[in-house]
Amino acid sequence: MIDESNLPSPSERKFKPPRLILPGIYAFPPNRDILGGTAYLFVHSGGNVLIDCPAWDKENQQFLAELGGVRWLALSHRGGISPSLAVLQQTLNCQVLIQEQESYLLPNLAVTTFQDSLDLNSELQLIWTPGHSPGSTCLYTSVLGGVLFTGRHLLSDQQGQPTPLRLSKTFHWQRQLNSVAKLRDRFSATTLNYLCPGANTGFLRGQGFIDQAYQRLEKLDLKALSLSKP
Repeated sequence: MIDESNLPSPSERKFKPPRLILPGIYAFPPNRDILGGTAYLFVHSGGNVLIDCPAWDKENQQFLAELGGVRWLALSHRGGISPSLAVLQQTLNCQVLIQEQESYLLPNLAVTTFQDSLDLNSELQLIWTPGHSPGSTCLYTSVLGGVLFTGRHLLSDQQGQPTPLRLSKTFHWQRQLNSVAKLRDRFSATTLNYLCPGANTGFLRGQGFIDQAYQRLEKLDLKALSLSKP
């Protein structure tokens, strides 16, 4: 049964269904409750993962139920926390995952925290990538040659290339660049095929993901980026 309490009425928001962008990976439309961020659903045999919070309405609730519900809700950073998170967790009966430095933002919710990384199973891992925010996190899956859900740690530029962006709200720019370097050290062209950024998805021109991910990350000039201004 769909719980329609605390959900916007159809007249308040025109529903756009999540879009299948890769096998088993759905991208939700940008959610104004998380500053226009893009949430994702990864359908996995070991349990479905929701990455950040989609707009919480009866259509999205129905969509998630039809795809088998949600086992984990992984928050990529503090900006991915929606005002609807509590009712979302209660309705889905899911485990909320957040890096320990940002767990204080959810004092009234049962959450699972981690320090450097958290293995959900043999194919799913959360990786701490501080910089954009203190608890910025990426979710990695080894399926499809390797997919990394990057939140706002790595975004698309206007040419569809992955890049860290120095913003006025960036917590620590050099730490963010160091986190990018660690990702390059951690992966290879055979283990990282796609990036799914948590914002700026309009620059992907309908594709919905960044392919040849590792090769593109290798081309980033982190020294030059260190000199960039917000």
